[in-house]
Amino acid sequence: MSNNAVVFEEWAVTGGRVAVARLNAPKSLNALSLDMIRLLTPKLRQWQQDDKVLAVWLDAEGDKAFCAGGDIVALYRDMIEPQPAGQRAGLGQAFFTEEYELDQLIHSFGKPVVCWGHGIVMGGGLGIMVGASHRVVTERSMIAMPEVSIGLYPDVGAGWFLNRMPGRTGLFLGLTGARMNAADAIFLGLADRFIGHERKAEVVAALQNADWQQADASVVLNRVLRQFEQDSAVSRPDSPVRDNFDAINRLTDADSLDQLVVQLKGVDGDSEWLQKAVRALAGASPTAQMLFWRHLTLARTMSLSEVFELELGLSLKCLSKGEFAEGIRALLIDKDQQPRWRYSSLNDIDPAWIDDFFH
Repeated sequence: MSNNAVVFEEWAVTGGRVAVARLNAPKSLNALSLDMIRLLTPKLRQWQQDDKVLAVWLDAEGDKAFCAGGDIVALYRDMIEPQPAGQRAGLGQAFFTEEYELDQLIHSFGKPVVCWGHGIVMGGGLGIMVGASHRVVTERSMIAMPEVSIGLYPDVGAGWFLNRMPGRTGLFLGLTGARMNAADAIFLGLADRFIGHERKAEVVAALQNADWQQADASVVLNRVLRQFEQDSAVSRPDSPVRDNFDAINRLTDADSLDQLVVQLKGVDGDSEWLQKAVRALAGASPTAQMLFWRHLTLARTMSLSEVFELELGLSLKCLSKGEFAEGIRALLIDKDQQPRWRYSSLNDIDPAWIDDFFH
């Protein structure tokens, strides 16, 4: 196996080539690093301009994860190390700036991009997948935006894609970090097709052997993926989000975040998925929850590029405010699972503290 953080190859097909980018850090669940981003972005731009490249295929090494999120341990180390006066911007600023540029590039690529979203797809991994034109999920896809548990907020364009989910499911999922399966992802518009992971090699072979000159590249892709999706239908899971849709909308019907959280904590019924999602509220950062609430409201009428601009400003503030670093410390560094948040509850938060993130 290559030691490169991303492995590139190209498949020769009739009429051109299909370009492949494979995340290659399986030991870290393919956590997205700045090194990966700096390999992916120029290569994607090259393929975007190459008329012989008909489509792009994105996947990852290993069987556990497409991408479990950003490399936040590296961000933590950068945040806690003092930056000498006048020194260039640290890793964090470069990471968020270039990550969002990569995400926007995939959204606006102009050629078909297939993303094989098998295993864990969280945070920055979802930021990559959601912008692809042909998003495949499998029986083991596990998708989430759990940033509030580490003192961040759902970013990577989440202000755009969570606002476009049916009802108030986007609000619920961002606030709780609830885990979604493949059927949830399709219901919510995060994915397009369900295909059993054991069929992946056959899908690749079918794409390599397809006649790409017979039709538009997107049509060729859909014909191949559609057939395998039909063959996989029997193993597609049920969707807990769809099953709990009415309850989610009822519980999130509130005029303030305080009221909403009270309603969520009063959830009853026999849905273990819903109960588990609500229990996660207890450990989340009140600051991050409030940031998300305001961010989602502001982003509702914004374009995708405007959302990324807003998120970049917010994320850079998060690097310097301490809450994000504390969340990473508690979860991944000391692993004591006891974050010492700046405010212990939503009611305690000084409004000026939140305002400063947006200025």
